[in-house]
Amino acid sequence: MKLLSWNVNGIRACINKGFFESMKKLNPDVICLQEIKAHPEQVDMKLKDYEHHFWNSAERKGYSGVAVFSKIKPLSVNYGIGLIDEEGRVITLEFKDFYLVTVYTPNSKPELERLDFRYKEWDKKFLEHVKSLKKPTIFCGDLNVAHEEIDLKNPKPNQTTKTRPGNAGFTDKERKRFKDFLDAGYIDTFRHFYKDKIQYSWWSYRFQARTRNVGWRLDYFLADKKLKSKLKDAKIHDKVLGSDHCPVSLELKSQ
Repeated sequence: MKLLSWNVNGIRACINKGFFESMKKLNPDVICLQEIKAHPEQVDMKLKDYEHHFWNSAERKGYSGVAVFSKIKPLSVNYGIGLIDEEGRVITLEFKDFYLVTVYTPNSKPELERLDFRYKEWDKKFLEHVKSLKKPTIFCGDLNVAHEEIDLKNPKPNQTTKTRPGNAGFTDKERKRFKDFLDAGYIDTFRHFYKDKIQYSWWSYRFQARTRNVGWRLDYFLADKKLKSKLKDAKIHDKVLGSDHCPVSLELKSQ
């Protein structure tokens, strides 16, 4: 079973940049998208092999939102976590052997005006949500944090110091909350397979960052340690264009 996650930064724009062709080539069983910036009636999703479509669009048009397209019918589907649900940031699907959650974590913003909300409320609430599920859980998406220095090109100017709070995505508070996931028994699947590999999933549109590979690893699959024996491979598809993020995937062993 192959799972794929991608922050498309606007599904309509991504479709015009080869989205369907990329999905045909990668051929996942389940596609999880973040930052779709659209409602279903605005998009012609030509995914004939994916019978099951689930959207959690933001109330505000052209903002946030997540969606899942699956070849496999889930046993149940739930939306949100009871916190800023109007922004359309979470979908939870139940399959036979595990839950799959896709999440678009709020960005702390350049002036860090949303950092305390993330630290004190969102990340705690989201961890409570995945821990509350009654089966082993995999969650994926744009978590808007680079966990370690290896996960971004230029860690030093972005990190927290005694004289500055750090930049969004690499503050001590955000990294601490990511570590909370690991401490709770979830595996960073890419690092599980590739401990020292330098590879990124997001690049700024500015300063030719992608061409120069000045990037960050912000997109993840985290899996319950109970599923460790089922993990087959995790990949970052950094050659796939269409967004400022690239897709990431997790492959599970067949039963």
